Amino acid sequence: MNERSSGLVMRVRPLTDTSLIVHWLTPDLGRIATVAKGARQPKSPFAGKLDLCFAADFSFVRSRRSELHALREVVVRETHSGLRADHGLLVQAAYAVAFIEQVTETETPLPEIHEVLAAFLAYLPTQPPRPRSVFAFELKILAASGLAPDSEASGLRPGSRDLLERLTESGWADLVELQPAAADARAVRDFLHGFILQHCQKIPRGRAEALRAGTEEWSSPAKGPKATDAAAAEAKRTQP
Repeated sequence: MNERSSGLVMRVRPLTDTSLIVHWLTPDLGRIATVAKGARQPKSPFAGKLDLCFAADFSFVRSRRSELHALREVVVRETHSGLRADHGLLVQAAYAVAFIEQVTETETPLPEIHEVLAAFLAYLPTQPPRPRSVFAFELKILAASGLAPDSEASGLRPGSRDLLERLTESGWADLVELQPAAADARAVRDFLHGFILQHCQKIPRGRAEALRAGTEEWSSPAKGPKATDAAAAEAKRTQP
């Protein structure tokens, strides 16, 4: 029996010489994986429809034996072609996918996570790649996952706490108006590095490259133990 959903393509990889595994993020089913049989063949009905960050309606048949379900039909609604006009934007989009994969479980409804990613992908081509976009995305995903840092208990100074809150709560279009002091930008950069490391056990692959894609004072990656001090205190405070 066919099931239907709408979602964003998170990852595509070969399964065989002719087939692909396609990972989706959907609001109603969460993260699911499907097999597109014959998708690598030139005349496949899936040709040109399966690529990173494509938004599509699709149908599939659920497998009773594994988490790989059989993809049946795909109708593309949005290709986010603007991401492919700038390699830096594509790098940031790919990191967003890796971050979501690390902080979420499979086959669990994720409407808020899907909403944040969809908005992020729509926003990215409107500006040059910037680290602030990545930081805002991380904070919004953490908030949607119930892992938002407590700015009051963060150990950050007032200007840095305000920046942390604005990155979390501001609309995407408002990010361009942020003009933080260099010290606050660096403090938030280092705090987030440590916070993610504490709560996710490791830094998701591609984060350094996503931050280097932009040119701002908060581009440089955090180094050394000082970057994790405030986040470690916050993580300890919030442990059950």
